[in-house]
Amino acid sequence: MDFGVVLQNDPPAARVVDLARQAETHGFSHVWTFDSHLLWQEPYVVYSQILAATRRVKVGPMVTNPVTRDPSVTASAFATLNEMFGNRTVCGIGRGDSAVRVLNGRPASLAQLRDAVHVIRELGSSRAVEINGSTVRFPWSVGSQLEVWVAGYGPKTLALTGDVADGFILQLADPDVTAWTIAVVREAAEKAGRDPASLQFCVAAPMYVGEDRTHMREQTRWFGGMVGNHVAELVARYGQDSTLPRALTDYVAGRTDYDYNEHGRASNTHTDFVPDEVVDRFCMLGTWPEHVARLTELRELGVTHFAGYLMHDNKEETLRMYGEHIIPAMRETVVAKA
Repeated sequence: MDFGVVLQNDPPAARVVDLARQAETHGFSHVWTFDSHLLWQEPYVVYSQILAATRRVKVGPMVTNPVTRDPSVTASAFATLNEMFGNRTVCGIGRGDSAVRVLNGRPASLAQLRDAVHVIRELGSSRAVEINGSTVRFPWSVGSQLEVWVAGYGPKTLALTGDVADGFILQLADPDVTAWTIAVVREAAEKAGRDPASLQFCVAAPMYVGEDRTHMREQTRWFGGMVGNHVAELVARYGQDSTLPRALTDYVAGRTDYDYNEHGRASNTHTDFVPDEVVDRFCMLGTWPEHVARLTELRELGVTHFAGYLMHDNKEETLRMYGEHIIPAMRETVVAKA
């Protein structure tokens, strides 16, 4: 299992770069950031500094969208970073949430998302692609390689993921929901004639290592509110009695409002509808052995990558505990002498 860290691009950018550097030191392979250009600083500028300050980690958005960013421009940013720093990027993409809704826009359609995955991956991998009736490519890009991972919860987005994406991003760590979504993505991949084992399966959720569960819940309850934005839309579309897992949908019944000015922040005041039980299921909380136990369960379900959000008051200590205890515990045991 690979490990990533998810950061917000809050100023100063140097702080984000420093956390990324610490993450690499502690054994994380990926550094992800939010991509919401009004709420936070521009991620691709910060990525260049992260890549310059590190040696191995890959960077990418968790997640971008094809509404506020033209797919060809997004592909150009990735191809440029790859030319500057080697192939150390990955593109997470979805239909759009905070970046779109803050501007009173609408998330992308599934057709838009499908086209964006194709355009970004082909151009970002130094290949030609057809756009608006013309075949185009970056004449300056040689040897760039870019994977595109799709984030989503609904059955149609999951089916699209299995059909065209290189990876799947599930933004919560509940084992039951994880099992359901992975099964849907794998089935779609098989129907498309693809090998499901070729896909990456990423679970992304707040990670907080500690013993004060009440405090940890209050620091991460915001996440249930963020997920609730997507779930409420699914419930409105498919109905409360759809085939969607009840573990995913039931809790949004008490949701009334959401303020994007508080999006992704521990101080979010619009998450009272999120019960403790949902926080515990959706997030990765507890002592380091508890993290190892949940991660082992997720790995057995097919998860290949865990990306931990660090939007709380215990960033450095959580990184340290992952580096010294959790990541080593998840590695295959190798002995010097058999």
